[in-house]
Amino acid sequence: MRVTLGIGCDRAASLKTLETAVAQALAQAGLPYQAVMVCASIDKKNDEVALLQLCELQGWALQFYSAEQLAEVTVPNPSEVVRKYMGTPAVAEAAAMLAANTDMAGLLVEKYKYCGFDGKNATVSIARIAE
Repeated sequence: MRVTLGIGCDRAASLKTLETAVAQALAQAGLPYQAVMVCASIDKKNDEVALLQLCELQGWALQFYSAEQLAEVTVPNPSEVVRKYMGTPAVAEAAAMLAANTDMAGLLVEKYKYCGFDGKNATVSIARIAE
């Protein structure tokens, strides 16, 4: 199975926080790192150091979507807090589904939330790539 990761995080979250969130989300789904083909997030995170480092270290492609594109995706866990700060009710879930070219039926992990030792939050969603 090939999957995409949708990732959202607090500004300046550490690489360790993102690595742990991803590892735990993949474990929850019973998936190996090798199943990940693409990571995706909101374009406002295109300079997020830890996100760029994570994808470089793992050799994963990284795609970004605008708030408008993400807001068009129906998600199971919309957030008014995310909407307030990002302009869309979801980042991780919507980005994972867009990158996988699927809808909620392809969402394997909805919205895995993790707070790292740095006090920063990260969310990871996993979607099966539509073949």
